[in-house]
Amino acid sequence: MSTLSRARVPNAQAAPAVTLTATLALLSFLMPLATDMYLPAFPRMIEELGTTASGVQSTLTAFLIGSGAGQLVLGPLSDRFGRRGPILVGAAVCTVATALCAVAPSLPVLVVVRFVAGFSGAAGLVVGRAVVADLASGVVAARLFGVLMALGGIAPVLAPLAGGVVVGGAGGWRGVFWVLAAVSAVMFLAALTFLPESLPAERRRAGDPAATARAARSVLTDRVYLGYTFAFTFGCGAVYCYIAGSPFLLQNVLGFGVGGASLAFSAGALAAAVSSAVGARLVGRHTPERLLRIGLTVLLVATFAALALALAGRLDRVPALSLIFLGFLGLGQVFGTATALAVGRVPHAAGTGSAVLGALQSAFGAAVAPLVGLGGEHTAVPMFVGMAGCALAAVLSLLLTRESAPAANPN
Repeated sequence: MSTLSRARVPNAQAAPAVTLTATLALLSFLMPLATDMYLPAFPRMIEELGTTASGVQSTLTAFLIGSGAGQLVLGPLSDRFGRRGPILVGAAVCTVATALCAVAPSLPVLVVVRFVAGFSGAAGLVVGRAVVADLASGVVAARLFGVLMALGGIAPVLAPLAGGVVVGGAGGWRGVFWVLAAVSAVMFLAALTFLPESLPAERRRAGDPAATARAARSVLTDRVYLGYTFAFTFGCGAVYCYIAGSPFLLQNVLGFGVGGASLAFSAGALAAAVSSAVGARLVGRHTPERLLRIGLTVLLVATFAALALALAGRLDRVPALSLIFLGFLGLGQVFGTATALAVGRVPHAAGTGSAVLGALQSAFGAAVAPLVGLGGEHTAVPMFVGMAGCALAAVLSLLLTRESAPAANPN
């Protein structure tokens, strides 16, 4: 973090580098925690709420739709009003909404408050990415995104383990949401205490609709930005297919109990976190573009191999978990590099660029999450079809990044 160009952001000197990095990492913790921590409870939620697998998965869909909508709103707002305000308001609202999830009396109510929690909690993700773009660019930004992805990768490692403990104990699935509300409150306090304003007033966008439209147009018409954004989106789509289908794959198909399924899920998340950390060290010796291509290739091979085994009816524990682990190793090289390359392409509208990136990620995740449950609770084929299809689309998206001209700045 010491390599960041603080001259560009005078207020950044108000927070120590390590503290600022930790705060940015914490801002990225909540969303993976909120998606992964209650996964071990899906089978029990079906019984308690009197619904189906797709019904329970709709709570995940609502959260992701809320997250996508929130990023589209809060990202551009942060270009206009600065980064700090949207993060603080979002964290406060998310804390209240998550607490309401814990006392939701029915599935429809849970779906609604999950949407609100996703919308408000998106501030930490979308504005946090914009803060990084304010502070760094190029290789430094790619390295920092890699570090944040590695630190953020701790959340999906711990989430299902903690969720399994809470669900298996006296807390049940409602206890999971009380824990998430507490984490959201801690995120608010950390941002309030340690996060500086990284976008000085002179660099903020005018508030008129025309300026916002120009910023959005410059982002959405940049072919290279879209190529990296689609690669990131489809890579995340593979993750959401796995998130939605993993409780049934691990417990119903592979025969793990709640604790074993939590450990197996965490192993994949740990692979992605370790790979992100390694990628952050490799940036400089290898270009972000090369690391992105390698990661997507590994993901493509792993998911198609797993799909072939599933179709052949030979999906046992060892090959299934090995291929999932390999796929997550590839994904670890995708998240940080694709984010840095996409947002770095549009530094004149970092909040808007981050918003589009995150909104597409959430919208696509919301679309694919319920689909993997359509085959029922005792098959993994739909999940691996989705993962392999997303991996192929992500690879093809890189065709948009070839032979590009420099990004246009509407200013």
